[in-house]
Amino acid sequence: MTHQDYRYKQAFPKIGIRPTIDGRRKGVRESLEEQTMRMATSVAELLTAELRYPDGSPVECVVAESCIGGVAEAAAAAELFNRSNVGVTITVTPCWCYGTETMDMSPSIPTAIWGFNGTERPGAVYLAAVLSAHAQKGIPAFGIYGEDVQDGGDTTIPDDVREKLLRFSRAGLAAATMKGRAYLSIGSVSMGIAGSIVNDSFFQEYLGMRNEYVDMSELTRRIEEEIYDPEEYKLALAWVKENCIEGPDNNPPHLQTDRKRKEYEWETVVKMTQIVRDLMAGNPRLAELGFTEESMGHHAIVSGFQGQRQWTDHSPNGDFLESILNSSFDWNGKRSPYLVATENDSLNGVSMLFGSLLTHTAQIFADVRTYWSPDSVARVTGHQLEGKAKDGILHLINSGSAALDGTGQQSRDGNPALKPFWEITDEEVQTCLQSTSWRPASVEYFRGGGYSADFLTKGGMPVTMTRLNLVKGLGPVLQLAQGYTVDLPDEVHNTLDQRTDPTWPSTWFAPILTGTGAFTSVYEVMNQWGANHGSISYGHIGADLLTLASILRIPVSMHNVPDSEIFRPRAWGLFGTSEPESADYRACSVFGPLYR
Repeated sequence: MTHQDYRYKQAFPKIGIRPTIDGRRKGVRESLEEQTMRMATSVAELLTAELRYPDGSPVECVVAESCIGGVAEAAAAAELFNRSNVGVTITVTPCWCYGTETMDMSPSIPTAIWGFNGTERPGAVYLAAVLSAHAQKGIPAFGIYGEDVQDGGDTTIPDDVREKLLRFSRAGLAAATMKGRAYLSIGSVSMGIAGSIVNDSFFQEYLGMRNEYVDMSELTRRIEEEIYDPEEYKLALAWVKENCIEGPDNNPPHLQTDRKRKEYEWETVVKMTQIVRDLMAGNPRLAELGFTEESMGHHAIVSGFQGQRQWTDHSPNGDFLESILNSSFDWNGKRSPYLVATENDSLNGVSMLFGSLLTHTAQIFADVRTYWSPDSVARVTGHQLEGKAKDGILHLINSGSAALDGTGQQSRDGNPALKPFWEITDEEVQTCLQSTSWRPASVEYFRGGGYSADFLTKGGMPVTMTRLNLVKGLGPVLQLAQGYTVDLPDEVHNTLDQRTDPTWPSTWFAPILTGTGAFTSVYEVMNQWGANHGSISYGHIGADLLTLASILRIPVSMHNVPDSEIFRPRAWGLFGTSEPESADYRACSVFGPLYR
């Protein structure tokens, strides 16, 4: 079986804290040492208490061994950080420091600077000076400056500073965690979907990732040669029979298969799930069975399975493996989701990866299938949409690959939610499973059969729909829409659901409208969406996504994040302040990919 310690055998990146100080001795520096180091330790304590890694462990911080008053101490801190696997840095200071002598010069490590807002010493002056140096040297940095003046001896972190420290750190760690990992392409292009054309230059230059490839025939080889843990397979199949409810066969009678074939398909999809996971993360058990090479895996943090059509025309589809791996639990218990993109849509896979690293929750992969206007719903069902759905809704639905967490059967403070695996209860796991039926696949689509998850997402959850697109001559572009899942009366949902494929999972989504740009109407959100797929994350995480995108130098083409929540490197303002969207494009173009 794959254990968490093996899956995460590569250490997670740490956050380096850099206390900078006025280097003048004989009174000035000495008077500031304690306050400066206290700022650093306070930030470290905050981040360790509030942030976690994908395995649930607290984020680790490394504080420089001394305050940094000049280039020698800056170099010593950089050497310490290199030894300590630091992937993100935060500089803190209450005073003036020598900017270019104390700044972090690492061009590919996300960095932020907190300049203390106090009148006793000019921390704000240093902040402005060093951010100017960062812009001039082409190393964008985030500036953090509290709105309210603090007293010199104040050791607290103001709420607005706290929010920016956490937002930057979440995004910075997401970027650092991707670096050096792989996207595993299982198969190639599915049905001409452009997102299936895996662009290695994008992964390398923008994400610091490599690309790995295996043909889908590798699954056939491993099934036929039994390159999987047979003991785990027995456990998994027993768990599936006990917990996965087989739903009605929606195929016409002449296309329905017999019980023997259905059992074969269950056995096959369970083996496929084990094999894809082992391809991604490796499995030391395979080495014990004599398959040392296969035991290593491909160091993949995200993968994609082509499926259609070369696989699904002959073999059971990948819906079960995708749904289970994307969920926060399986027969081995609760664990962080393994991200698998349907139809090998690598760009939606990256969208899922962004959301997963920022929230540590499962992601819902879906088609952005249909816009239902209030008039259309009323015409077809007689029902008048109301509440958050009053302006229309989007039907998010795919062929069964959505994580079971997407049922919304987990809860927080009495409300439906998707939670990190370490917060999910055993009862919530069972409720997610009991709220999902596994429908025999539509044979007209999937000639080889298989099983598709069928569930309805609970309404009332704040969610963010995200999509990464590639544009020739421009590069990657991100778009997102914050909104809410909504409930419809059963008869209304059933009527609308029957017009598509009722064997697939459904999420009814109402984006928040702002009256500007793509958010003048729900129709326009659908009309401006850049591809046929989207990734849905729990929570309104748009501000974190914007911060992450700016770290990676990916412009954002549409979003409905309030202006007050947008946090990008200070240099973005030098490209214009009256039109932030245009400035974002210009800044990303000038500074270029993080790893170019």
